[in-house]
Parts: sequence; structure tokens; C-alpha cells
Amino acid sequence: MASDPFSHPNSRSSSFILVGVPSLEAFPTCLDILFCSGYNIVLVGNGVVLLVIGLDNSLREPIHCFLGRLVVISVVMVTSIVPKMLSMFWLNSTEIGYMACFVQTFLVHSTTSEESGVLLAMAVDHYVAICHPLWYQAILNRQTLAQIGLAIVVRALLFMVPLTGMVTKLPCCHFPVVPHSYCEHMAVVKLACADPRPSRLYSVAGSSLIVGKDMAFIAVSYGMMLKTVLGKKLCWKAFSTCRCHICVMLLYYIPGIVSIYAQQFGSGISVHAQVLLADLYLALPTMLNPIVYSMRTKQIHQAVVKMLFSRKVHA
Repeated sequence: MASDPFSHPNSRSSSFILVGVPSLEAFPTCLDILFCSGYNIVLVGNGVVLLVIGLDNSLREPIHCFLGRLVVISVVMVTSIVPKMLSMFWLNSTEIGYMACFVQTFLVHSTTSEESGVLLAMAVDHYVAICHPLWYQAILNRQTLAQIGLAIVVRALLFMVPLTGMVTKLPCCHFPVVPHSYCEHMAVVKLACADPRPSRLYSVAGSSLIVGKDMAFIAVSYGMMLKTVLGKKLCWKAFSTCRCHICVMLLYYIPGIVSIYAQQFGSGISVHAQVLLADLYLALPTMLNPIVYSMRTKQIHQAVVKMLFSRKVHA
């Protein structure tokens, strides 16, 4: 039987050991309360938004399609890491299988790429709605939405398939202990006895290209929107609805960029700080997204109130 390419050459182990948050193992209660509460908020908040979008026939615009996709991606992202983290805190189940580890790595990094793509698509939606309102339905039709969705998924696959292949081919000469709370790529490749720099550079370069390109296009689209709305009261009112999207982008991109470069170049940052930053980068935006959208988007807010009120009436 062929051995796992990333297993220790002198060991029969085909699994990894997750440390959790290094140097904070003595505080599992605080951590499990934090992540369990956050995970419940993610499930309930995103579930309510997705339910409202699915049930309310007035929420059928392209922006609601993108929002629904963002919700699904967020739930998949946190579900790929938080349940395992909670089992570590509650059951001391620190072992994760070889294949499960790389599936987790693939899901985490591919969903972050997809989330960035969805945020770009939402910016394009706002641009078309404000700068070309008469052509909105013609430009963002069903076929275009399907093509955008396919492009987002294909881009994530084109980024992650080569990276996953590079990591799984690295031989491991160290005890398979991952100093992280999930199988984060940078933490896993540190176990390799071969030179991990190609995969690390590919990861940083690919992430920087995806995030940088998306942020550049988003900045250009918002610059063109500002140019259009200046001096036009009605257009400015329409632009004000984009504030929730800007909040979500700030929640996603700022911690994400800091986390990416802290993992690669943050030798002066403590390990537990890097791990907590990576965990919060994945959990915090997904937890706050439904709150921001339900409070700042009038249609979503009204639909949520309508759903809750009608339930009380029929109770």
C-alpha cells in the first residue's frame, strides 16, 4: 500500500495533530465560548438572511443573488473549521486525518477567494445600477449572473488545485503537529523537510493577485460611481445604499491582508497572535455580515421584520 506523501517517513501515522492556539491551551473555556457563540451567530444570522431571500419574492434582484451566494460561502467557510475547533476544546480531539486536513485547507482558501469574487460582483452590480440604470436588467440578466458565478468558482479552483498539489507532494520529516487551530496552508508546509518556499510564494503571490486585483476593480467602480453621483441628489441617495457593502469589504479585506502577510512575514509577531488573527479573519466578517446587511439594507431589514411579524401573528 502506498504511503501518504506528507506522512513521516518513519511513521505509520496518516494524520496530523492540531495544537489549537499555541500558548493559550490553558484557556480552552474562554476560546470555546468565543468560537461557539460566534458560530451560532453565523448560522442563525446567515440562515435568517438566506431564508428571507428564498421566501420573499420581492428579493429577486441580482444583488440579492450575490448576497445569497455570499451567505452560503460564509457558512461553508466557518463550518470547515469551527466544529473541529470546538471538538478540540470540548473533547480534546486534536487529531485530524490526512485527507480531512487537506480538504479543510482547500475549503478555507477556495472560499476566501470566492468571497472576494462575490464582493467584486456586488460592486459591479452597484456600479451598473448607479451609472447605467436604464441598462441594468439587460446587462445583469440570468445568463450574465450564471457566467459571473461560474467565473468565481473557476478562479478559486485554478488557484487552489495547483497549491493543493504542491503541498501534498512535500515530504514531511517532522512530527505531524500543526501549530494552528486548523490546517492553515502556511502552518502545514512548515512540517516539510523539502524546500516549502515555492508553495509559500505561490500562495502569497496568488492571494495578493486575487485580493489586489479585486480591490483595484472595486476602487475603480466606486470612483466612477462617486463621479456620477456628485451633484445629483437622487443618485447620491442611491449611492448611500452602498455603505453596507463598503463596511463588509473593510471587514473582509483589512483583516485578510494583515493575516496573509503576518503568516508569511510576521516573524516579530507571536505565534498565538498570528493564529488568533487568522481565526478571527475567517469568523468575524461572516458573523457580522448578516448583521450589517439586515440593519443597513432597507429591503432585507423590512423583509426580516415582515417574516418575524407574520410568524407572531400566526402563532
